Amino acid sequence: MSEMALERHEGDYRARQVRLATGIGIGVILIGALRVWYDWHRGPWLVGLLVAAAAVQGTLAALPWRRIVDRPWTNWLFIACWLANIALLLGFAAYDTAALAIYPVGVTLVLASTAAVASGRAVAGIGAVSLAGYLWLATSRDHPVDTTLAALTAALMIGATWFGARTASDRRRLDAARRLAEHKVEALLENSSDAVIAVVPDGGVTYVSPSVRTVLGYDPHHVTSDVLADITHPDYLPTVMEWWAAVCAAAPGVTERAESRIRRGDGRWIHAEVTGTNLQHDPALRAAVLSIRDITARKELEEELTRQAFADSLTGMPNRALFRDRLEHAIARNRRGGRRVTLLLVDLDDFKLVNDSLGHNAGDQLIATTALRLHQQLRASDTLARLGGDEFAVLVEDVGEIEAMDLAERLLAAIRRPLRLGNRDVVTSASIGVATAKAGDGDGGPDPGELLRNADLAMYAAKGDGRDRCALFDPGMYADILREAEERAELERALALEEFVVHYQPIVDLPTSRLIGVEALVRWEHPVRGMLGPGTFIPLAESTGLIVPLGRWVLRQACTQLATWCTQFESASGIRVNVNLSARQFQYQDLVVEVAGILRETGVDPHQIVLEITESLLMQDTESTIDTLGRLKALGVRLAIDDFGTGYSSLSYLKRFPVDILKIDRSFVDGIDTAGGDATLAEAVVQLGRALQLQTVAEGIETPEQWSTLQDLGCEYGQGYLFARPGAASEISSILGTPQP
Repeated sequence: MSEMALERHEGDYRARQVRLATGIGIGVILIGALRVWYDWHRGPWLVGLLVAAAAVQGTLAALPWRRIVDRPWTNWLFIACWLANIALLLGFAAYDTAALAIYPVGVTLVLASTAAVASGRAVAGIGAVSLAGYLWLATSRDHPVDTTLAALTAALMIGATWFGARTASDRRRLDAARRLAEHKVEALLENSSDAVIAVVPDGGVTYVSPSVRTVLGYDPHHVTSDVLADITHPDYLPTVMEWWAAVCAAAPGVTERAESRIRRGDGRWIHAEVTGTNLQHDPALRAAVLSIRDITARKELEEELTRQAFADSLTGMPNRALFRDRLEHAIARNRRGGRRVTLLLVDLDDFKLVNDSLGHNAGDQLIATTALRLHQQLRASDTLARLGGDEFAVLVEDVGEIEAMDLAERLLAAIRRPLRLGNRDVVTSASIGVATAKAGDGDGGPDPGELLRNADLAMYAAKGDGRDRCALFDPGMYADILREAEERAELERALALEEFVVHYQPIVDLPTSRLIGVEALVRWEHPVRGMLGPGTFIPLAESTGLIVPLGRWVLRQACTQLATWCTQFESASGIRVNVNLSARQFQYQDLVVEVAGILRETGVDPHQIVLEITESLLMQDTESTIDTLGRLKALGVRLAIDDFGTGYSSLSYLKRFPVDILKIDRSFVDGIDTAGGDATLAEAVVQLGRALQLQTVAEGIETPEQWSTLQDLGCEYGQGYLFARPGAASEISSILGTPQP
């Protein structure tokens, strides 16, 4: 490669000046030879000596001054040569009287060549020596030179010396300023993030910035066009060469960009962005300029962002976005062959319990281990993804429904294997939905969204059938979900139009049959199907969450009705109204606030309101349950445990709950009057209520024998068809007696 621009230009300039000075010397020597030949009448030997001296000078001009001028001793060599030329002129003029006129001309030529290369101080020194020599010549002759002529010649020599010294000084300052500017440019380029290389097509490299050392790890002096080809990755070389041809053939000033991989000097491969600009039209360059930037960090960041965007952070598996993309590709890939695409959705059962009881670290460990176990059951061509939370998806191709169900069973078996979490062995299960379709089904094959929906419906069907099992999608599942959606919409409309009514079933004092309260029971007055019992819509309200606004409406209606009865009947001040709270209502975070608001809004005595909760609900998140019950109790309402005896309450927990009433489930009352019936269990509940100082209410009393037996057991209150069926508020009003005037 050529040397750096600064060194090349300065070296060429100095070499040209040396050859010019040598040429001047040759010319002066030849003039002297002519003078000797014509006027001195000497032998040819002296002329030959002078011609030989000119030939030596010519030989010196042919030396490789481009490489010599940069050496530090050349300046002293030049000064010695110039002084030698002055000495020769002085000797020649001293011998030849007529040569005195040649001396100032020769000195002027020597000073001019000195000013082009040497410093101003050197020019002044040589000029002073030359002037002293002239004055010696002018005063030492037998016939002294005319004073005026000598003065003019001396002035001319002084002027030439001053001009040469000034020219040399100005040149040195300009050279210094130029060196400083180019040094700044070189320093900036050396610390640039881009390596800049000027390449002449088919002519090699003419410039390399110092930053090549930091960007690419190569010595700038060793970078050639062959090196540029050698360090390009073989996979990128054909593309880069095609791109380079386009840059060279582009219009002047056009810039093209490309990405490549380049091997650094230390052997490491980096990603590089190469910018090429065609500047062959520029007379200062006549080349195409390449700018190479290391973009490895950017590419790695892009890859990491891509990985984060399409991979699950916990398991490293594909996430929902990447899985959806692979599903679409699988459908497109198998479309022509008509092969099957099968999707399995895996959802862990009761994963929330692991997080709540053992902590989120244990939950993460369970997810990671489950992912590994699932992966071990799959083929290399299958795709396993984590869609989020505790839900996984498996994509398999070209398998039938029987094989897909066999795979689902293997996945379930792998998940069931005990796992050590912390200091506990945990056995978990999962529900798996399987959906399969031929890639040729329909116009363009199965829709990815539809396949995901079908697998999701099958998975929820597996959960509904008892969990820890797999289910294959059936079109009837879609009909069920549509029907459920329609029923939900109908239920929402019924809430908005207040199509619900509240009926009340009396609760009586068993010994006296006196009315002591009522239980509020919601009914749906359907515009088409007529009056519907709670069994037809409460489960749907529970599953959709509509039970929360429905329960709020029932509580407000019951409290409003109680306020009306208290206003109309004096006897109503002693009765209570029982209202059921579902599990979804009880988990609602604003429950206590809403109950307090309804009590304040209707103005009823809180002590007349009894909130019923199921026994199984009490065992969910016990500490939180106790806190909520305590805050409800602080409002003044009473609390009852409904269907007591059917759950699994711990007596130690039951003692901690601030409840007032135990309601004996009707399943214990049904066989209480038969031989070998449930009298013992009912008696145990009554005795437990006494021990805990709680009132007891028996539900579902339908015969006088049940009534009599419960009285004998000591049960205080009861309700059932024997006393009254649930009815409208007007029926309770007739029991309360005559309204107050």
